[in-house]
Amino acid sequence: MKLNNLSVKIAFMISKDRYAVIKSGGKQYLVSEGQILAIEKIAGKKGDKHAFKEILLIKDKKLALGTPCLKKAKVEAKVLAQFKDKKIRVATYKAKSRYRRVKGHRQPKTRVEITKISLSA
Repeated sequence: MKLNNLSVKIAFMISKDRYAVIKSGGKQYLVSEGQILAIEKIAGKKGDKHAFKEILLIKDKKLALGTPCLKKAKVEAKVLAQFKDKKIRVATYKAKSRYRRVKGHRQPKTRVEITKISLSA
């Protein structure tokens, strides 16, 4: 049986002592302390701190699962950079009318480092 890259990443993350599942920009991320990841743009400049409000799951010594979110959980991150993702091409075409347009789009993103995962009782 061959494991794909996502399965290896999940297995690595679960083997760590402390991890969390957060929701940001309509997406869910499995994060651990010290991890650097690129998420949808959030407000803040380089060096600012950001606290995620929607925490779905935290594993510290035991597993805490939210329904849907945990109330007393805290995941803090430091903003490392604001940047634009790679360009994608968006083509528009209408049949039988010689109408063709190609536009480019670069999604704004934020690179953050997870600094602290905590669950207060």
